[in-house]
Amino acid sequence: MTDYPSGQLGPAHTRSNRSWLALRILLAGLIASHGWARLLAGGVAPFGGWLQSQGIPLGPVIAAAITAVEILGSVLFAAGRLVFPLSLGFAGIYIVGIILVHLPEGWFVVGLGRNGAEYSVLLVACLILVGFQHRSPRGARR
Repeated sequence: MTDYPSGQLGPAHTRSNRSWLALRILLAGLIASHGWARLLAGGVAPFGGWLQSQGIPLGPVIAAAITAVEILGSVLFAAGRLVFPLSLGFAGIYIVGIILVHLPEGWFVVGLGRNGAEYSVLLVACLILVGFQHRSPRGARR
């Protein structure tokens, strides 16, 4: 057994890989919860109607697609498949949510405000960072 400095759980690169894995799986769980909650609560049609009321064409189709991507894409994301494109897609979905829903409510989710943008901004930042961590260098295949 190799001894590592006190408190360390292995070489730095191994700890780093485990940390990125844990963050990716956590994000996948959070994203999946959005889609599953919407689907199981019967919220896809109301979400689509709301999108339509915001002037977004094909609102019901977009709502169904977002729900499917959150449910199915999160499985791929957790498994480490298509992480870069999925992270950009998820970030895009949540950026639109920030613009349409959360920014008008302010910054804070709780405390000094309600339903604000802070959680969604953190989610988008984490998605982008995880995505770029998994991005293959130009010309390389992964």
